[in-house]
Amino acid sequence: MIPPQEASARRREIEDKLKQEEETLSFIRDSLEKSDQLTNNMVSILSSFESRLMKLENSIIPVHKQTENLQRLQENVEKTLSCLDHVISYYHVASDTEKIIREGPTGRLEEYLGSMAKIQKAVEYFQDNSPDSPELNKVKLLFERGKESLESEFRSLMTRHSKVVSPVLILDLISGDDDLEAQEDVALEHLPESVLQDVIRISRWLVEYGRNQDFMNVYYQIRSSQLDRSIKGLKEHFHKSSSSSGVPYSPAIPNKRKDTPTKKPVKRPGTIRKAQNLLKQYSQHGLDGKKGGSNLIPLEGHEHDFRVKHLSEALNDKHRPLAGRDDMLDVETDAYIHCVSAFVKLAQSEYQLLADIIPEHHQKKTFDSLIQDALDGLMLEGENIVSAARKAIVRHDFSTVLTVFPILRHLKQTKPEFDQVLQGTAASTKNKLPGLITSMETIGAKALEDFADNIKNDPDKEYNMPKDGTVHELTSNAILFLQQLLDFQETAGAMLASQETSSSATSYSSEFSKRLLSTYICKVLGNLQLNLLSKSKVYEDPALSAIFLHNNYNYILKSLEKSELIQLVAVTQKTAERSYREHIEQQIQTYQRSWLKVTDYIAEKNLPVFQPGVKLRDKERQIIKERFKGFNDGLEELCKIQKAWAIPDTEQRDRIRQAQKTIVKETYGAFLQKFGSVPFTKNPEKYIKYGVEQVGDMIDRLFDTSA
Repeated sequence: MIPPQEASARRREIEDKLKQEEETLSFIRDSLEKSDQLTNNMVSILSSFESRLMKLENSIIPVHKQTENLQRLQENVEKTLSCLDHVISYYHVASDTEKIIREGPTGRLEEYLGSMAKIQKAVEYFQDNSPDSPELNKVKLLFERGKESLESEFRSLMTRHSKVVSPVLILDLISGDDDLEAQEDVALEHLPESVLQDVIRISRWLVEYGRNQDFMNVYYQIRSSQLDRSIKGLKEHFHKSSSSSGVPYSPAIPNKRKDTPTKKPVKRPGTIRKAQNLLKQYSQHGLDGKKGGSNLIPLEGHEHDFRVKHLSEALNDKHRPLAGRDDMLDVETDAYIHCVSAFVKLAQSEYQLLADIIPEHHQKKTFDSLIQDALDGLMLEGENIVSAARKAIVRHDFSTVLTVFPILRHLKQTKPEFDQVLQGTAASTKNKLPGLITSMETIGAKALEDFADNIKNDPDKEYNMPKDGTVHELTSNAILFLQQLLDFQETAGAMLASQETSSSATSYSSEFSKRLLSTYICKVLGNLQLNLLSKSKVYEDPALSAIFLHNNYNYILKSLEKSELIQLVAVTQKTAERSYREHIEQQIQTYQRSWLKVTDYIAEKNLPVFQPGVKLRDKERQIIKERFKGFNDGLEELCKIQKAWAIPDTEQRDRIRQAQKTIVKETYGAFLQKFGSVPFTKNPEKYIKYGVEQVGDMIDRLFDTSA
C-alpha cells in the first residue's frame, strides 16, 4: 500500500509531464499550419513562374532558330570566298613564278624550290578539277622547265666544283694508313660544304617531286671521270717526277718542298732495282767469303753485258740509257702499286660522298657504275703486265717477270680493303681483282717453272763460256733471281701452291708454301749443277774444268750463306751446305792432279838409283837432264796457262795456291837437294833454272792476270 504522500507527489509529477506534452503538441500543430501555408505560397509562385517561362520560350525559340540560320549562311559565304581566293591564286601561280623559273636557281635555291612547290600544287589542282583547262598546260610546261633548270643546276654544280685530287694529296692520303692524325689531316673534301648542301637538296627534290633518276647518271659520269683522272694524274706524276729528277715524290722519299705535307713513310714494295744493284755489285766485285767484302774480278765485256741485257729488253727501248730504263721499270711498278692503293682510298671517299647525295636504294648501283672506268683501267694495266710477263717468259727474260711479284703481293695485301669497298656491287665487278690475282699467280708460277727448265736446258756452252774459268753468268743470274724470291717468299710460295692439284692447295698454309718454295729452289740449284757439269765438259783441260766448277760451286755456296737462301733450302734439304763443300773439295783435288805431270818428273819413285861417289853413266845423266827439263817445261807451261785462270774468292785462291805450293816445293826441294850437286852436266844453269823459293813465287802468281 503506497503512502498518501508518495501518491500525491506521483500525481503531480504526471500532471506536469502531461502539461508539457500538451504544450509541445500545440507547438507542432502551429508549425504544421505555417508549413502548409508556406507550401501553398511556394506552389502558387512556381505555377506563376512556369507560366511565364512557357511564354518566354515561345517567344525566344523562333528568334534562336533565325540567328543560327544566319550564322550558317555567314560561314558558308566566308568558306566560299576563301575557296574562291585559293582557286584564283592557282590562276596567278604561272605569272607570279615565271620570272624566278626563267632566271634559274643559281644563287637562290631556297626561293626557287619554294616557287616549284607552288607550281606543283597548281598542277595537282588543275589535274583534279580542270584537266582540260589551258592553265594546266601552262603550269605543266613551267614545272618541266623548272625541273630541267634544277637538273642543269645539279650538273653545273657537280661539274664546276668536282676537282681532280692532286697526286701529292693522294700520296699523303695513302701514307696516312698507319697514322690516324695524318689521315685526318688529309681528309678529302670533294665539294665545298655549301655546294654539297645544295646538291643534296636538289637530289632529294628530283627524287621526291621530279620523279627523275637521270641526275644519278649525271652524278656517276662526272664523279667517275674525276676518279679516273685522279688516278691517271698520280701515274703521270710518277713519270714526270722520274724524268725530271729521277725519283718521284713519294712519302717513302722525304720531299723538302714547303707545299708538300710530311707524312709517315710508306713501305715501298721490293722491285727489281735490288736485283740490278746486286748484279752490278757481283759483276764488279764478287764474293770473297767474308762479310761486308767482295773481290770478284770484273767479267769480260760480253759476259757483263749479258747480265744486264734482259733489263733493256724489258722496256723495248734501245735509245734510253740503261739506268734510265731500270728506273723506268721501277717507276712503272711503283706507280701501279700506288695507283691500286689510291683507287681503294678514293673509292672509299667517293662512296661516303655518294651516300649523302644518292637515295639509299640506288647507292650500290650508282657506285658500281662510278668506279667502273677507274677499276677497268687498273685491271687492264694489270693484264698488260701479265701479257708483258708472258712475252718475257717466251724470250727467257725472267728479270722482267720479277715486276709481277711486288705487284701481286700488294694486290693480295690490298684485297680485303678492295672487297670491303666493293660490297654490294655486281658479281662481275667483285670478281675483277680475284681474276687478276689468279692471272698473276698463274703467270708467276709459269715463270718460276720455265726459269727452272731454262737453267737446266740452257744450250749456250761454247760461245759464252768464260775463258778464265770464272763464275758463269748463268750461275750469277740464277742466284740473283733466287735472292729476289727472298723478298717475296709468301708470294712465290703462293704462286707455286696455286698450281697444286691436291685438295690441300685450296687452303694452303704458310708452312706448305714455304716447303714448296724450298723444293723449287732446290730444283733450280739441282738443274744449275747439272748444267754446269755439262758446260764444264766444253773445256779441253780437265784442270780448267775443275776450276770452273769450283768457282761456280763456291759462288753458289757463299751466296746461299750470305742470304737467307741457305735456311730456306734447309727446309727440305738439310745436307745442301755439306754437299757443296764436298763438291768444292772434289774439284780442288781434280785441279791438283793437273800438277802431277810436273811433279811426276821429279818424284822419287821415278828417279834413277845410283851410288854416291860413283861416276854417273851416260844413261843416268840423260835421265836426270830429262827430269829437270820436264819439270822446268811443265812448270813454265802450267804457270803460263793457269796465270790467266781466275779464282775470284781470295780465301779459296790463297788456299789452293798454298796447298799446291807446299806440294811442289817439297817435291822439288827434295829433288834439288839430291841432284843439284851431282855432276850430270857441264852446264848446270841450263837445267837448274829455278830455286825452291822461285818456284813458290811462280805458283803465287797463278790465277792473277795482272801479274
